[in-house]
Amino acid sequence: MDRPRVAAFLAASLDGFIAEADGGLGFLKPFEKEEHGYAAFYASVDTLLLGRKTYETVLGFEEWPFRDKRVRVLSRSPRKPRFGERFVSGEPPSVLATLAAEGARHVYADGGEVVTGFLAAGCLDALTLSIVPVVLGTGIRLFAHSPGTHRLSLVSTRTLESGVVQLTYALMPGRG
Repeated sequence: MDRPRVAAFLAASLDGFIAEADGGLGFLKPFEKEEHGYAAFYASVDTLLLGRKTYETVLGFEEWPFRDKRVRVLSRSPRKPRFGERFVSGEPPSVLATLAAEGARHVYADGGEVVTGFLAAGCLDALTLSIVPVVLGTGIRLFAHSPGTHRLSLVSTRTLESGVVQLTYALMPGRG
């Protein structure tokens, strides 16, 4: 069975932070109303794979935003689901094999550690990164730990009216 396609869609400050030091996303608020392609991307996926920290952030939202999708959360410790999500553990290839067996065909990898781990394992197929014109100075970095060297091929660029620059990359086969 072929593994599902895995893509990430993230925003980062100009200095490379995907969240504030406390995990907050307030720096993104001024840019949320602008059409940036997230809705189309979200519609294209059938499964969300969240990191534990991202999951905990989402639990703090006013409502659960993923009612229409299969949601899996990478976690090393068992937890009690609140919205039908399931918890998985393991290395990216085995997680993808489990998701494929569940019928996943296009997975949205969300969370800095998840994206880094899947990139490191050669299991990330596409990365859309929106660079937000804000300098935070501190926070949670997209690649907090080295995923190793990976070549990416630029698929598209887009500059939004707000000054956000969106880059979409495909992972090139092989490393380095």
